[in-house]
Amino acid sequence: MDATTLPARLTETRDDFLALGVRDRLQLLLEFSNELPELPTRYADHPDLFERVEECQSPVFIFVEVDEGRVHLYATAPAESPTTRGFASILVQGLDGLTADEVLEVPADYPQSLGLAEAVSPLRVRGMTGMLARIKRQLRERIAA
Repeated sequence: MDATTLPARLTETRDDFLALGVRDRLQLLLEFSNELPELPTRYADHPDLFERVEECQSPVFIFVEVDEGRVHLYATAPAESPTTRGFASILVQGLDGLTADEVLEVPADYPQSLGLAEAVSPLRVRGMTGMLARIKRQLRERIAA
């Protein structure tokens, strides 16, 4: 993975995970799950705007908006699905506020770079990869519109 295309927050998150043993990586993921930002009030009553991430077993929904050239990312994931919620939180915290180009340049295999394959099922890592792909697709749609 080319570090030049990886935004600082995602690089820092990846390095934090890789600095830990497998058990501690899972703990860090759980900490991220507790830090998933709440939806802004203007979106709380509009679940219709959010796209279901079908790659995730848990009901995860995402919504991308572009405002003055900056990307804003919103996600919901159930508290009883901490792994999935943690992945959503990593992406929301790592991508929010970046430019569209910065988000689109994040490597598709970023989720695999976190070293979580030993800690969670491949299906869960695939779910995070699906989230990232959908974020990029939504972003391209917003830019084109």
